[in-house]
This record gives sequence, structure tokens and C-alpha cells, in this order.
Amino acid sequence: MPFPVLPRRAAYITLNAPQRRNALSLAELRSLRDQIIKYNTSPTTGRPLFLPPFKPSVLGQLELAQAKSIHGSSAAASPSSAPTGTSPSQYYSPLDNTTEDYTWLVSARAFAREREGLPSVLVLASQGPVFCSGHDLRELRSLSDDEVRETFQICAEVMKLIRRSPALVVGRISGLAIAAGCQLALTTDLPIAHEAVKFRLPGATLGLPCSSPATAVSRRLGNSRAFRMLATAEDITADELQDVVRVVRGGDGPEEQTAVLDQEVARTVERLTNMSAQQSAMGKWAFWTQVGLTGRDYVGADGAVVEGNGGDGYQDAVEWAGRVMALHAKSEDAKEGMDAFLEKRQAVWHGS
Repeated sequence: MPFPVLPRRAAYITLNAPQRRNALSLAELRSLRDQIIKYNTSPTTGRPLFLPPFKPSVLGQLELAQAKSIHGSSAAASPSSAPTGTSPSQYYSPLDNTTEDYTWLVSARAFAREREGLPSVLVLASQGPVFCSGHDLRELRSLSDDEVRETFQICAEVMKLIRRSPALVVGRISGLAIAAGCQLALTTDLPIAHEAVKFRLPGATLGLPCSSPATAVSRRLGNSRAFRMLATAEDITADELQDVVRVVRGGDGPEEQTAVLDQEVARTVERLTNMSAQQSAMGKWAFWTQVGLTGRDYVGADGAVVEGNGGDGYQDAVEWAGRVMALHAKSEDAKEGMDAFLEKRQAVWHGS
């Protein structure tokens, strides 16, 4: 059954193995990785466009890029895109080739030019009663040592690509999410699930603890709840995760429940695509960077150590985020949004 049609400027990234419970085989992981890269590669320049590392020192580079954009200075030359390899010895990640010219991210017009034709929202989806059953254990037992390493390497890469995708990623969690499938679901920016959907970290029962999946689960659910899932392999329902997952209710059977889910996914995507894609991308980067500020010292843009203010990191975060707000405010889309609000009209975004 085909997925529902998405609004303009949105696209699906999909798991395509319902007959194998959408297990993350090596081929499926490669496909998922390639889909995410495809939708974040500039048709104009051919270079991958992913968010910068979530390091507070990168803010200085963003400020410089905005100054160049405003004052018309020539930006640094863009690196050529490298070919994507699949073997461990030749493995290439677009995140390893991140350019220091971030004009495309801080300027709404540059964002629209670089990402022309690309979606501003991605929906991660699969078919069947199991959203994703995690790694394909039957295949994993038959792989060579190099292929096993590559499997987990690409799995980690997929999670990083989702987190650093400037196109927000909505998770359409349509069924059971197990192990790495649970990690995948909770790595998406905005997971949506029916109240009856279950999440599980079953590795302890197999002698293969879900250490990698627990990275996403612990950060989303908190350490205590995540460790209980890791240690006991007990299910937890979406209804118990209302603070983390957008939960939908209703429907007497699987088809009706899926229909209710798709309605909520469509509403969420419609809302996101009506916002400035450039400002949403900047906001995503700023959010995940500021939550990492802990009050400890960190290295600044010039390589010098910046002394933290201690405490819970709030003072550092609010000072740092104030500089981000200045970047936001100078964007063409922020000016358009404020004008539209004051003039009581619909905004027309440059960066979408």
C-alpha cells in the first residue's frame, strides 16, 4: 500500500523490507544512508549540506559567514564532493567533509539557492506491523568481520545524519520498534506513534546488550527509564512516552490506527513546511548545541579556552544563545516574519 501523499517540500525516507520486519540489514542501512544524503545534497553545487558539529565554538564561524553574506565578501571556496564508498577501508561520510563556509545556513536566500528542489521536511516511514526490528540477526551471523564492522559503522552514520540533517525528520512510527529500530525511531526530530505502539531493547535476552540503541533512548527518555529497558528487555508503550513522543489515539484496528497516525503526520508536516526552512535548520543546530553546554570550560573559535560559568550550564547557554538570536534576527526570513506579523499578513519565506 503506498504512503499518503505529503505536502509540497516534504519527502519520505523509507525502510523497504516489510517481509523481514524492516530489519536493518547491511543493504537496508546503505539505502537509508543514501536516501538521507540524497535529500541533503545541493543540486546546485553537488556538495552535501549538513548541520555543523554541535560545538559552541562553531558559532564564531557562523557569525563570520553571516558578515560575509551581508557585506558581500567572497566566501571560502566550497570543497568538491567526494564519492561515497561502502567498504570499511574506503568508507566516506559527508559529515567528515563539512565545509567551514556556512553562508548557506545563515542566509535565507543562500539556503534557498543551495537547496533548491530539496525537501525541508523528511518523514521516516515503513510498511507492516513492525516499524523496524533492529539489526538482521540472521544476516549478522553470516557476515565477515569487516562487514559486521561496516554494519554498525553505517548504522551509527545513519543516526548522525538524521541528527545533523537541516531538513527536520519526522518519525512515522507505525508499529513495534525494537533495538536499533527503537534507536532509529527516537533519533528522529519529531517521533509520532499510536498509543499502542511498543518500544523494546531486547538485547539482554540474546546476550547482545543494546548498547548502541541505548544512546538515543537514554538521551530521549532519561537514564533511569532507559537502563530499565536495557537491563530487563521489557516493552514500553508510546502511551507511556507522552513527554517524548507525539501520541495519537483512536482506531479499532491496525488500518484505522494507521489512518489516525497518518493524519497527525500530515498535520505536523504541513505545519513544518509552512515555516522558514532556513531558520528551522538554524534553530535545530542551536538547540542541540546549547543543551550540551554544562558550565564547564570549552574551546572557543580561536582555539583559546573559554571559561565556563559553572552551575548547570544555564548561564553559559543563555549568553551563547543570545548571540544565536542575533544571527536569527539578521536573517532575511526573520525580517520578513516580523514585517508580516506587524502588517498582519502571511509571511513569504526566502529560505524555503
